[in-house]
Parts: sequence; C-alpha cells; structure tokens
Amino acid sequence: MVRLARRMERLGTETAFSVLAKAKALEAEGREIIHLEIGEPDFDTPAHVVEAGCQALRDGHTHYTPTAGIPELREAIADDVARSRVIDVGPEQVVVTPGGKPIMFFSILALVDEGDEVLLPNPAFPIYESMVNFVGGRPVFVPLRQEHGFRFDLDEFEAGLGERTRLVILNSPANPTGGALTAGDIAGLADILRGRPDVYVLSDEIYSRLLYTGDFASIASEEGLGPDGRTIILDGFSKTYAMTGWRLGYGVMPAPLAEEVAKLQVNSNSCTSAATQYAGVAALQGPQDAVDSMLAEFRARRDLIVSGLNELPGVECIMPQGAFYAFPRIEETGYRADDLADLLLDEAGVACLSGTAFGHHGENHLRLSYANSRENISRALERMGEVLSREVG
Repeated sequence: MVRLARRMERLGTETAFSVLAKAKALEAEGREIIHLEIGEPDFDTPAHVVEAGCQALRDGHTHYTPTAGIPELREAIADDVARSRVIDVGPEQVVVTPGGKPIMFFSILALVDEGDEVLLPNPAFPIYESMVNFVGGRPVFVPLRQEHGFRFDLDEFEAGLGERTRLVILNSPANPTGGALTAGDIAGLADILRGRPDVYVLSDEIYSRLLYTGDFASIASEEGLGPDGRTIILDGFSKTYAMTGWRLGYGVMPAPLAEEVAKLQVNSNSCTSAATQYAGVAALQGPQDAVDSMLAEFRARRDLIVSGLNELPGVECIMPQGAFYAFPRIEETGYRADDLADLLLDEAGVACLSGTAFGHHGENHLRLSYANSRENISRALERMGEVLSREVG
C-alpha cells in the first residue's frame, strides 16, 4: 500500500473525465453514446495555426524556452490583452504555461497560506475549490442562482469577504452555467474590492471570446484593479482556437508576482512546448475568421439545445450568455442530479454531468456541453425526451 502525504486527501478532480471514462467503457461494449459531458470545442485548430506549429518543429524549435515563455508570444499576448481590455500591459507581466490550470495552481500556491480564505462562485469549475483545499486554504462560496442569471448577488459577495480573505476568483463567461457578468456587475464588484486593497483577484477569462451578446467586461479594466495592481488574468488558447490538446495558456499579473509564478513553473514543468508557443503567436496575430465562425455555430447550437431542453418534462433552462454549456434546472423531474445524469447515460446513451460536480449549489441542475454537432444535439434531446416521458410523464 502506498503511503501518501495527507494533503492528497484534500485534492479533488474533474468529474467530466470520470464520466467520459464510463461513457467510453460503454462504447467499448457496443453502445452508441452522445458526448455532452466534455467542455472541448469539436472544431479543428485553424490550419494556419497548425502550420505554424509544424514549421516551428521543422525550424528546430524543439528545445527549452525561457520559463515564462518566448519573447514573441509574451509580447503578442501583452498586445492582445492591452487591446481587448483597454489597459496597459507589458510582456514582463505575462507567464505562458502548458494550459490554463497552472495559472490557477501557481497563483493559489503563491498567494494563499494555510487558513486563508478564498471567495469563489458556486457552482464553478471544480479545480478552484480543489486547489484551495490542497494548499490548506478555506473556500468561501458565493451562490450563483438561475433566478439571477447565474450572476453574483453583490450583497452576498460583499458579505462573503472576511478578515482572512486573501483571494477572490471570478469566472465570466462561466463554466458550468454559461452565465456572464455584466459591465454593471463588474463595476459593482470593483467598488467593493477597492475597499479591500489586501485582496487579490484571479479572473478566469478563458471564455472571453465566446460571448454571444454585448461586450466582454473584465475586472482588470477597472481603475485600481488591473494586472499592474492585484488582478491575475487567466486566459489561453484551448477554447478560442480549439487548441485543447496543444496545452497553451497564460496569466497576466503584476510583474513581481509573475517572477514568483515563473519560479513555480521552473520547479514543476520548466517551460511550455516551444512549437506550441509559436503556434500561439500565429493564432493571435493571424486571421480570426475561424473564431468568428465557431462562435456563430455555437450560438446556433445554444438556441437549439435550450429550446429542446425546455420542451422536456420537468426541465427548465435559461439562455446561456457565453461559453458552450447549458445548465438546466431539473428539480421538477423528481430526480437528484447525480441520479438523473446516471439514468440518461445508462438509458438514453447521453453523457452529461450532474450539477453537483461543480459544487453543492449545482444540485437540481445538469451541465450539458453543446460542443457537439447540431445533429447529435437533436438526437440527444430526442433520446432524453423518450426517457423522461417514461420516467416523469
């Protein structure tokens, strides 16, 4: 028996990968499964980005890079973030990482001591809570409710801030809800946080380009809360450019913190793949038509799945504002979320996630990713309807 460090007991996981494994096992038995569990664009990486990565390999970029990233990519990221958030950003504030998760992990490791509190949304991406628990911090949850469009109640947010609050985590557009904070929400949060200059903000903006209406609002654009002060922007290439397997993310943060985060990277993975970084330069500086096309297709799928979910017995779904997730309420079916997700996989061959995979405030909800074809979404809705009509009436 392996004797593990006690901290490993505090480490969580992503249920999406567990459900994917179960779904794949059913497929191996000959079952046809429609996958609505994984948050991964089903599009190919744009051809010019692939070619840039291949050319980098042919040109001999197969060695270590500077820990924080190649200068060309750090500069391209700084320029893109400065333009999109209308703020001043320099390449010295950028740390390039293999995916976005290291920015979560490194930021929490660098800022949160044992016993410190971290204010975060619930339901939310489960790795936030997992990492806070791992370092010995205490997660404090602010509920996201369907009645409020899965946005913060600012009074509840302010009440959650305590003497030991060290970090606030924001995610907009959000996984799993598809909710998005408005410019008014962001301004209200900024007003509250200006009164707490000792609190840092980790703003997960990985879905910032996947917003269906209006302009994206970032806390980093608010006076006194930019990455030159105490906000860490987490972003990357996986969702926007369909590059999940390339593992390319980044953080933009105060330069002194960037130096510390780079130390953590030295101690864990040394650097990000060189060829992947050159592909990232091409993604940012090349044509953006593939991003626009993907967003238009996601909008069509969103409309299809929300309409279909609202026709199912006992199911109610509001319109997601961003990302590619629907988060329907299923309370009227009479099923707990875990049980209904299992039923739909076993009986309908539709893989989705229980809302409780994202926190206890996710009870009475399912998460369905519409990063799948319209044909498959329609088939999934039909199968779900057959099961729910039989079980719910």
